Amino acid sequence: MTKLTRTALSGAVLAGSLAAAPALAQTNWDMPTPYGDGIFHTQNIMQFAEEVEEATDGSLSITVHSANSLFAHGEIKDSVRRGLAPIGEILMSRLVNEDPIFGVDSIPFLASDYDEAEQLWQASRPAIEERLAEEGLTLLYSVPWPGQSLYLNEEVTEPEQMEGLSFRAYNVATERLAELLGATPTQVEETDIPTAFSTGRVEAMITSPSTGVNAQAWDFVSHYIDTQAWLPKNVVFVNTEMFEALSEAEQEAVRAAAEAAEARGWQMSMEETEAQIAELEANGMSVSTPSDALAARLDEIGETMAAEWLEDAGEDGQAVLDAYHDM
Repeated sequence: MTKLTRTALSGAVLAGSLAAAPALAQTNWDMPTPYGDGIFHTQNIMQFAEEVEEATDGSLSITVHSANSLFAHGEIKDSVRRGLAPIGEILMSRLVNEDPIFGVDSIPFLASDYDEAEQLWQASRPAIEERLAEEGLTLLYSVPWPGQSLYLNEEVTEPEQMEGLSFRAYNVATERLAELLGATPTQVEETDIPTAFSTGRVEAMITSPSTGVNAQAWDFVSHYIDTQAWLPKNVVFVNTEMFEALSEAEQEAVRAAAEAAEARGWQMSMEETEAQIAELEANGMSVSTPSDALAARLDEIGETMAAEWLEDAGEDGQAVLDAYHDM
């Protein structure tokens, strides 16, 4: 897994590459992200921002605004496009209504481990970059969440047990998954999960072990079924015009820090998976793998959703899948 395990560039190395550069006028960027400070994606972004500032000797500083504190999740992309924030992070699959290509990493069981997820990212990245560029955005890097798994208040061994449950959704893929399971999708942001469960708005969800631990899922659900259905990615992008207004040295520093953040983030995600599942279990949750009946139903749903996605994505989607399967 050489792409995922390469050594991340340190801030000191990045700074050293620009040590001889003349002093530059200071530029301050605000960076919204929907996730809280306890989430590894946010921690990775904070290190990215530190490395950029150090590498540019303070000529470019990035202030991270976490937990929807500057813009709500659904507003971040448009805010960056319009230049209200120069740089931002979102869950890529939230853009699937704009173009189905953004949902390729949320097709259940298409890529359900890190090797496969890395290959899928390399196959789909050119298309993602092209779509963002059309809107004046430059992709910097992407980092996956740990595999998505089920959180429930009872042991579920038969698919019929999912019918009628209010199911937390966070993108089109999770809405469709809920529908195919016979559940009722309800849109809930990551920061609102505890409240949604405590007030009865939702009774079940599929999400990463990272989100589960951050929300202290053991306070409102008792069972974790380790389905590893897909590894959705967050993407970090910048307003192209504002990026190109930077000096060449600053642009190089941002790109180098982004490359380091991607490598570091994938490694963090892998380490997070094992550690956070153990944390769920340590706090009293029952951790299990899917029963044969549930696994079979989930596989059927995956095939259905893959066919639906390909119908929407057309030739571009087929090209991505062909590139992925050729790896």
